[in-house]
Amino acid sequence: MQNLRMVFVGGLIGAGAVAIVTALSAAQGGVSPQAINLPGRTTTALFSDAVLVGDTLYLSGRLGLEGGEVPATPEQEVHNVLDDMQRVLSEANMTMDDLVQVQVFCSDVAFYGIFNEVYLTYFGNSPPARAFIGSGNLLIDARFEVMGVAVRN
Repeated sequence: MQNLRMVFVGGLIGAGAVAIVTALSAAQGGVSPQAINLPGRTTTALFSDAVLVGDTLYLSGRLGLEGGEVPATPEQEVHNVLDDMQRVLSEANMTMDDLVQVQVFCSDVAFYGIFNEVYLTYFGNSPPARAFIGSGNLLIDARFEVMGVAVRN
């Protein structure tokens, strides 16, 4: 009976996700989602760098690695991850000014101030809405993973 409940709940969640995607597509005028990936992408990951639906771009979580390794300083890691976000936005003909929402996952909230010092240099007077979440360990022992949503202005 427990397994049946889990399948049922999973089915409801899956159906809810389909309903959300359908609603988003309808709100965007029936536009189909389009994968946006950086040129020369060599990863075999099961996700796109971003997905564009109409004028809205959903950016996947990004790490600020250098050659697959975490940089020596948190400042460099922040620059790397935000520069990488800029490249993905550029592939969709967008800029950092098009970001409306950003989520930052951080392995140690002691890096909050360092993150903010670098982050503020990437935005003008109207930075996007943001969450900064202390997450504990991240993939590859990264300090930061950043994802976001952009809307073409």
